[in-house]
Amino acid sequence: MRPVRVRTVAAAVAGLALLPGCGSAGGLESTGEAPSAVGPARLWPDLPPASAAPYDYGEGETARIPRITVPGDDVHRLDPVTVAQAGLKAKTNRDSGLDELPDATVRQIRACRTAPGDCPVLTPYYFDLTGDGRDELVLGIRMPERQLAVRAYRADDGVLTRIMSTVDAVISVELAGRDLILRAPSVISGYEYRTAWSWDDRQQAMLATRDEILRVPERRGERTAPTSTAPPSESPTAPAPSETPSGTPTAPAPSETPSAAATSSADGR
Repeated sequence: MRPVRVRTVAAAVAGLALLPGCGSAGGLESTGEAPSAVGPARLWPDLPPASAAPYDYGEGETARIPRITVPGDDVHRLDPVTVAQAGLKAKTNRDSGLDELPDATVRQIRACRTAPGDCPVLTPYYFDLTGDGRDELVLGIRMPERQLAVRAYRADDGVLTRIMSTVDAVISVELAGRDLILRAPSVISGYEYRTAWSWDDRQQAMLATRDEILRVPERRGERTAPTSTAPPSESPTAPAPSETPSGTPTAPAPSETPSAAATSSADGR
């Protein structure tokens, strides 16, 4: 509609030039002065810039998963429990120490074959997060206090690499385009945190490219979004891995139970 409007105004100006005796009727009127553009103002310009990060939060950290080979780089052929168990011995490319799971969760992962009812590994999902035309493996691992560890794995030349690892008390995990969106409750009533994880080709890892706090629209007849003390919202049980289509846009909620595929026996213990 904007180009049409410009063409209409141009035609009106041309008509006024040809008809100078028409007076001011139907003429253009000024809407006032346009506001001046204001650029960003730097505060404390004499403050010396930091040269290094004071803490290592684990962003961009990757880890090769030992004892796992991926035939044809097809992550659909991997057993999620085997991947989770092998990942317990993975060494990251940096020593941030932030990828460790609680001892209780580690014990549950190791006992997934003998105690499948307590296995914290959720139904896997498969998305092309990197844009290379092949799916990546996305795992969720239930943790104490309703927290969820979300991990993504990429296969390349038969090698499996963890390209994302984060933990949060999530409301939901969603797929938007090729980004994984984690929604988490805020201590401010009526607000929530949303973090978008995106593939970064330079780092060869998923990075938290957008982290924001947003107001949650209040539904009619309902209170505002839960605070951090409220339990995460529930979602329908995810389909089994064999029934999960590639590119399914919704990831499992923390309240789900492990799928049959996640607890089935496989080689490589």
